[in-house]
Amino acid sequence: MPHTYISIARAILATIIFGTPAAILSFFPNSEHKAHRIGRLWGRSILWVSRVCVTVRGMAHIDTTKPYIFMCNHQSNFDIPVLVGHLRTQFRWVAKAELFRIPIFGQGMKAAGYIGIDRSDRDSAIQSINQAADRIRHGTSVMIFPEGTRSRDGQLRPFKKGGFILAVDAGVPIVPVVIHGTFRIMPKTGLSVRPGPVLIDILKPVHTSGYNRDNKDELLERVHRLMRNALSQNQQEKLTC
Repeated sequence: MPHTYISIARAILATIIFGTPAAILSFFPNSEHKAHRIGRLWGRSILWVSRVCVTVRGMAHIDTTKPYIFMCNHQSNFDIPVLVGHLRTQFRWVAKAELFRIPIFGQGMKAAGYIGIDRSDRDSAIQSINQAADRIRHGTSVMIFPEGTRSRDGQLRPFKKGGFILAVDAGVPIVPVVIHGTFRIMPKTGLSVRPGPVLIDILKPVHTSGYNRDNKDELLERVHRLMRNALSQNQQEKLTC
């Protein structure tokens, strides 16, 4: 438990230290890339104090100059610092609107150009999806947790359809990303933080040409199957750093 208290206290401190300059950048134009780089330092600092080491596999599958929709499984609160800190490309989160109301942290998210979706307001959610699709078409990659919330048992939950509407509207490839190891570090059902290794497994892009809003469910099932299989294979691996 002392490790948990220390990790949480230092995570809060890191959010203040790195979130403040990111929030200040929100008042300046064309600051999104800088704010995201600050977020990368924030993520790595949290992982360092929590003694979480991260291995990335599959970066060769993506071209960092092209836009994608990254879709990742969601096992833990540690998924966010893991992805921000170690996915070595610029991207913007599509996240629930409540996160943007957190002092400092939310302002920093706005500075980085992240996109909030209010799932309680259908019209607002559709407007946010349209906004995200437009940004992707203009060259910005985004990151989505298609499950919508953290898994309670580490297994892949059913996917929400919004991300796949976004994918077929934007017309860019989906990159499935599978995180393994964060569930053990901090599961949804507890507050304890355990040190340990994490693997980010970047799968090959899934092209969305040939899919539209009418057959998006086929795309959803295809991506779910790929991620489910990769997660199952990763569970047989011994993670090391």
